[in-house]
Amino acid sequence: MEKEIAHVLVDVRDAKEVEKGFISGAVSIPAKTLTSANDRFPADKSAPIILYSDTVDADSFKTVRSWGYKDTTVLNGGFGAWTKEGGKTEKGKPVTTISYVPKPRPGEISIEEFKAIAEKGAPGKIVLDVRDSDEAMNGMIKGAVNIPAGQLAERLKELPKDKEIITHCVTGIRAESAYEDLKEAGFKVRFLNALIQIDKDGKYEITKK
Repeated sequence: MEKEIAHVLVDVRDAKEVEKGFISGAVSIPAKTLTSANDRFPADKSAPIILYSDTVDADSFKTVRSWGYKDTTVLNGGFGAWTKEGGKTEKGKPVTTISYVPKPRPGEISIEEFKAIAEKGAPGKIVLDVRDSDEAMNGMIKGAVNIPAGQLAERLKELPKDKEIITHCVTGIRAESAYEDLKEAGFKVRFLNALIQIDKDGKYEITKK
């Protein structure tokens, strides 16, 4: 929410209970009607779906996950834990229609631009492979530098601050974490948020998540 990353937040409590207070931005779809609400969810199965109730609702989780939404999670502690931690809430009638509009994450580089940099190089830019050393040994993009994400904090001096750093890993998760660390350390940086496979000859295949 802080990074304004597109997601779907679903309150599966009873509608009357929701009107007393709900997490800002949540959509109300009571658990008892969830099984018939499949067509109200995004066509994009990669959409992050976050469910919450007063308790852990395993049935609702299983229902949404069975529809093919692999990035489905349940908010730990539910609404009670959220309010206890001072999370933002609202009262009244919540929306009941899901609106999901994905957009690039902060610092994300497009696949097309990443490919151009990886294949032709670019003045003032460095491709930083933040996979573990054993992963990198099986193949790296030609010209890339490997510093595992777990070693980054102690090896910052190896990176120049007069060039833009483009981080990547296998799935984009470690690449984004490295992006956050480097940005905080004062580096100009972006990251690849995609799946990438690299063979021993440096040839690669990138798949959008």
